[in-house]
Amino acid sequence: MVTDKYVITIARGFGSGGRTIGKLLAKELGINYYDRELLRLASDESGINEALFERSDEQIRNSLLYRIARRAYKGEIIPPDSEDFISNDNLFNFQSKVIKELADQESCVIVGRCADYILKDRDDVVKIFVYAPLEDCVARIEDMYSLSKSELESKVIKINKRRAEYYKYFTGREWNNAENYDLCLNTHLFSFEKCIEIVKAYLKVRFD
Repeated sequence: MVTDKYVITIARGFGSGGRTIGKLLAKELGINYYDRELLRLASDESGINEALFERSDEQIRNSLLYRIARRAYKGEIIPPDSEDFISNDNLFNFQSKVIKELADQESCVIVGRCADYILKDRDDVVKIFVYAPLEDCVARIEDMYSLSKSELESKVIKINKRRAEYYKYFTGREWNNAENYDLCLNTHLFSFEKCIEIVKAYLKVRFD
């Protein structure tokens, strides 16, 4: 490729295989993969305990306020002398700062964390959304949980709803809107290997 550096962001439906595709893609391209590692990096950056970042994820997802409020990310870091320094919004701000620094430093794959929105103004970012029909997602996760098919369906729907709300809260956008992404991959139609081939072909066409 002509470009020396690029970042691939992956948003994904629960059970779609997006995380697996991200890991395989990073390995295939010889670049780093970031998912929950971002929490540790944000902790190192801010000096805030990593457990608070993990707790924030849960609090935001389960908060009634989170379902109502809409605070699109603007990028400002709240200083340590503020009582809001360890607020959920500021913890997200530190994650976002880490994502931007990684994008400046290296080629990588970043899964989730609204990375597509945080990096939306960069020309070296490929934004991907991975999805699949409900029955495919249920089939992929059935060995992970001791639940009935109807319970698994409810779990997929619930987690996708939370992801959509998380995305809406911090971006003001609809999570599954194709206009947010460069590629939308349906893993019902394509195997993980085919998805990786598609992404590699796109990288070649776009950056050569």
